[in-house]
Amino acid sequence: MSTIYKSEAGAETIARRYEALLEQWPVPAEHRDIPTREGDTFVLISGPADAPPLVLLHGSGGNSATWLGDIASWSGHFRTYAVDMPGEPGGSAPSRPTLASEEVALWLDDVLAGLRISRTALLGISLGGWTATDYAIRRPGKVSALALLCPGGIGGQRYGWMFKAILPRLFGRHDPRRSAGVVTGLTGPELESILDDVVLTFEHFKPRTERLPRFTDDQLASLSMPVLAIVGDRDVMFDSAETARRITKFVPNHTMRVLPGVGHAVLGQTETVLEFLTAP
Repeated sequence: MSTIYKSEAGAETIARRYEALLEQWPVPAEHRDIPTREGDTFVLISGPADAPPLVLLHGSGGNSATWLGDIASWSGHFRTYAVDMPGEPGGSAPSRPTLASEEVALWLDDVLAGLRISRTALLGISLGGWTATDYAIRRPGKVSALALLCPGGIGGQRYGWMFKAILPRLFGRHDPRRSAGVVTGLTGPELESILDDVVLTFEHFKPRTERLPRFTDDQLASLSMPVLAIVGDRDVMFDSAETARRITKFVPNHTMRVLPGVGHAVLGQTETVLEFLTAP
């Protein structure tokens, strides 16, 4: 049994749910397994073969189903590559490259080489945003633009949400859906299916526990490509005010958006991202 799941049955449950979500992929997609030093990496490829590339990196506890609501728009303008991060509940290998090292960038080197991509725009959310930023810092010549949704590693990492999620459990009032709502900031009946998926995943999946390395001022200042960052001002996982302050102060060519009343899950930014990526 893979160590990233709590049980073999749980791993199978998550795999079945992922397969069902991929059946809802709204545009034609090629499924590829790319050999890397971390094991095979699963990639969904959509959009015209001659369009500029756009690599999508999901967050912790996620997979490429994250982009179901965006891909129809983005793949109309780009050759999109939705990459399942290793060690997450998707279709890639269970290995977890060490974050405080070059291992993640070396893994992404292998992915891009396997896809024959020499230079690309990167879009990442949360852990995927950290991964995209880390890669752009280490491999600036390979990144044409950087779009970040609630990225880690820039503002401080918060832990107060853990107490809000754990305390009810200690007093016998554990509600997984409420805990998922606290962490993501998602509320409302229209978001119930997303919360259901979060609850299902973390019922069976063991997320990373290592702290995200924090980028230095000099590293942020080295990002010479256009950078879009979108954060919610009620993010309980990362200090979004600090993220906005540091990007505004240090990143030379930035567009910074802070969404009022929005938590960690930054949704509904399809057109904003597209406008940024297609700007002349």
